[in-house]
Amino acid sequence: MKGKKVTDFDMKKDKPKKSELLAVMLGTTGNLRAPTVVRGKTVLVGFNQDVYDEVLG
Repeated sequence: MKGKKVTDFDMKKDKPKKSELLAVMLGTTGNLRAPTVVRGKTVLVGFNQDVYDEVLG
């Protein structure tokens, strides 16, 4: 993915539509962007070093 855009969803507060989630989570081939990491209730899709450092320590 080009650029460093980060999209953050709070599932309880924002209540995003399924189509909104899929638009940012799926790549051009229709598959999940790689890498995909699940840690507790947090899901990281795609790669951003700053976010990984913040979430994973």
